[in-house]
Amino acid sequence: MATTYERVYVDDQGESHFETVEVKFREVDYAPPADPMFLSDLEDAARFGFVMAAPGPLGAWHPTPVRQYVIPVTGEFEITVGDGSKRLFGPGRPVLLEDRTGKGHYTRMVSEEPTVVAVIHLPD
Repeated sequence: MATTYERVYVDDQGESHFETVEVKFREVDYAPPADPMFLSDLEDAARFGFVMAAPGPLGAWHPTPVRQYVIPVTGEFEITVGDGSKRLFGPGRPVLLEDRTGKGHYTRMVSEEPTVVAVIHLPD
């Protein structure tokens, strides 16, 4: 059993790109006495919070301020990376932002209502 998420990273020339990452699961007794569940590898997290943004562009091109997972809760946003690729992210579709250097990426909120995302900051 597996699922995927998108990763935004920067290459040696400072250009950002998407990479599709496969998440693998294994069956474990995660919360006994509940039935066994499927669990991915766990990662350390530093901070967690929510961000809300108005419809439209999120300013100019920018690198991510920290390594972070961004998981839409409501609304949709589109990310464009340096190689011209675009991806749309809606509720429950996470993206891992790791493009901390270079030009970064461009973000546009495409929903008519404000978009709310959960952010999970990762340690360096």
